[in-house]
Amino acid sequence: MSSSFLRLSSVNLHIDGIGKVLFERSDKAKRLSISVRPLKGVRVAVPPHITFEKAEQLIYTKADWIKEHQERMQQHEQQVTVYDQNSEFKTRHHTLRLLTHARYDMRCVIQNGYINVFYPAFKEVDAPDVQKFVRKCIEDAYRKEAKQYLPQRVAYFAEKFGFEYQNVFIKCAKSRWGSCSHTNNINLNLHLMRLPDALCDYVILHELAHTVEKNHGPGFWSLLDSVCGNSKALDTKLKAYRITIF
Repeated sequence: MSSSFLRLSSVNLHIDGIGKVLFERSDKAKRLSISVRPLKGVRVAVPPHITFEKAEQLIYTKADWIKEHQERMQQHEQQVTVYDQNSEFKTRHHTLRLLTHARYDMRCVIQNGYINVFYPAFKEVDAPDVQKFVRKCIEDAYRKEAKQYLPQRVAYFAEKFGFEYQNVFIKCAKSRWGSCSHTNNINLNLHLMRLPDALCDYVILHELAHTVEKNHGPGFWSLLDSVCGNSKALDTKLKAYRITIF
């Protein structure tokens, strides 16, 4: 193996029977870690003491597990919406409109209750780059709505149930609906705006409960039950939604 290959921080390899796999060096990883995620594919976190060559060899021993998860991943990916001029898509306060224009770039204007997405007339609407841009525009609309709605919702529940927190930050995390820092800052995902009201409120109350109980022990679930009812049932319903699939 060449010394340049050893110095790489990441490499994409084609693995027979699996397809493209991203091998990525991770100083935090203690052992080889494999993840299979919708729209992301197969990623292998490689700790410093394992070479990419050794990691590639180990992947073959996990081929059956990876293939099983790839099937699940494909099922989730099939749920991704393909947006076109006939799509009747709405956020809480905005309606999507796809419009062509005589330019080579793509543009988004969010105003007057519409997400206006302009793309070149010579492009097909289902082209990957157009669809990626449409999803970005929708996220921008959700972010705008989230900044208006979520902080005041946190304040409402904090006052109602006696929680204390520092600040609310709106983020676009890829794997978490929300989090609470050790200093009681509340981080909320802008994609909460896609959830039913009951689940959006559940995530907010979940993070507010962490201002008192920092772990997920019995005390945490008892506190959460006292403010939102059957928290475990709500948590199960939340798992049916994926942040990256919409």
